[in-house]
Amino acid sequence: MQPRTNDDGLHPVFCTIVPPHVLDKLSHSGDARLADPARRTLEADGLRRNRRRLTALAAAPATPTAGAVPTKPHRTLYDCENGTSLPGTKVRDEGDKPTSDASVNRAYAGLGATFELLLSAYGRSSIDGKGLPLIGSVHYGHEYNNAFFDGEQMVFGDGDGEIFLDFTYAIDVIAHELAHGLTQYTANLRYEGQSGALNESVSDVFGSLVKQFSLGQSAEQADWLIGAGLLAPRVSGDALRSMKAPGTAYDDDVLGKDPQPASMEEYVETEEDNGGVHINSGIPNRAFYLLASALGGNAWERAGQIWFDVLTGGELTATADFEEFARLTVAAAGARFGERGEKEAVLKAWSEVGVPTAE
Repeated sequence: MQPRTNDDGLHPVFCTIVPPHVLDKLSHSGDARLADPARRTLEADGLRRNRRRLTALAAAPATPTAGAVPTKPHRTLYDCENGTSLPGTKVRDEGDKPTSDASVNRAYAGLGATFELLLSAYGRSSIDGKGLPLIGSVHYGHEYNNAFFDGEQMVFGDGDGEIFLDFTYAIDVIAHELAHGLTQYTANLRYEGQSGALNESVSDVFGSLVKQFSLGQSAEQADWLIGAGLLAPRVSGDALRSMKAPGTAYDDDVLGKDPQPASMEEYVETEEDNGGVHINSGIPNRAFYLLASALGGNAWERAGQIWFDVLTGGELTATADFEEFARLTVAAAGARFGERGEKEAVLKAWSEVGVPTAE
């Protein structure tokens, strides 16, 4: 299935793992050790976001590559050496031995794990289905408190050591950023409002699935946390987000309390963060967790397959809201598994978070 496009083709966007509202909160801290890195990160993200918007306007839709579809990844890692010029200096290519830099090796492994899940579970070669090379840059900026996908590659900061640690520590963060590319080449969801929250949620879903796949965990064994290991010891929290219990990932004097809603009753209306894409993603995240838990076993096999079928099926519109996505997951469950327990479990999961599924 070819990626869904509108008249102006694909819409690659600038997507970060740490939401702007978190960085904004830090930037107002009275402690310069916390505020200064956050301000620099916000400024750098703003510049990258504007640059991405301008280059996207001039970009032509991707064309399929010719020849056999690769069944092995082609990864290239770069070192920005704490600068902001991308991609940086090449430090590891596909098949090279591990380097002395742990950040490089973790990013290399994370990109490989994401490629492996897509190929093994869903028969898809890389994020575009045609073996697209995977590019990552580490040590971006000075105390840069984020990781992002800019439509072309993954980029990882080292963190400030006070609030955030090295962003390559969490394999689900690496996979999350790469999954934005998967969405770009498939449903092409607009990065605003509910379609943007779905964009973020899909990345959390596949980020978590890559983590579970790499650890050999069942849905019951998984922690369902996004970014566990990223928060520095001084922070009162477990991760950036919880798919199992949105709104409980952190509760900290400096960061504040996790604002994610767990159901439509708590849906947040805001103009910030493109209409709350990192906040309201908690609702479809929890729906997926509920489905995966109800089905049991390996989440990537049935729950993940349903989400993947919707993402790649060609019917999901670029401006889809939660209800559209939910209806399509019900249809996808029926199409793949028939009138078995999977379809009923999908209906129940969406009902529990308050998203209608009726036509």
